[in-house]
Order: sequence, then C-alpha cells, then structure tokens
Amino acid sequence: MTVALYMDHHVPAPITTELRRRGVDVITAYEDDTHEWEDTDLLDRASALARVLFTRDDDFLVEAAHRQRNDIFFYGVIYAHQLRVSIGGCVQDLELIAKTCDERDVINDVMYLPV
Repeated sequence: MTVALYMDHHVPAPITTELRRRGVDVITAYEDDTHEWEDTDLLDRASALARVLFTRDDDFLVEAAHRQRNDIFFYGVIYAHQLRVSIGGCVQDLELIAKTCDERDVINDVMYLPV
C-alpha cells in the first residue's frame, strides 16, 4: 500500500531529495519535462502516471474543485501552503501519506498539509 508522488515546479528540491532518501517514489515536473505546462495538463499528466500531484500552488485547488464539481477524474492533489507548512513538515506528512495510503484514499480528492 503506497502512493507515488508527482511534484509540480513550485516544490522546493529539498522536499523531493529527502523523500527519496526515505524511500518514497517521487518524480518531478522538471524531470518529466512538464514544468512549463498549464495546471490542467500537469494534473492530467500526473493522473496518467497514476501519481498524486503535490503542490504549493493554490491554483491547483481551483482546478481540483472544478474537477470534483464536474465529476472529472484526477488521481489526487496534496496541497501545502508555502508560508504555513515548513519543508520538514511537508517531508514528514508526505512520507506518511505515501507509505500508508493507497489510491482509494486519494483519487478525486484533495489532501491538505499538515495532516
């Protein structure tokens, strides 16, 4: 039971680095060469890869809410405010989510950090 993560381009590199050190499956938009894509396309890409998109960009909350209202599939979004959740807090909570949740917990849902 694990959840793979997809980091948008707003996520600081130390979060990704530390999650990988802890054994969490992570890919970034930069690695996937999608860092300049529009939010809708990026969310579609993460979903196509069966990964939950982690972001610190509140525009994704608007897109996720739109999809929920209109019953449009997405694999899930995890959101942490840039000023209210530290890098360490993100790492701790994302590791917990990645290692204890499965797709039933995240599909078509938005999770907020801190948990």
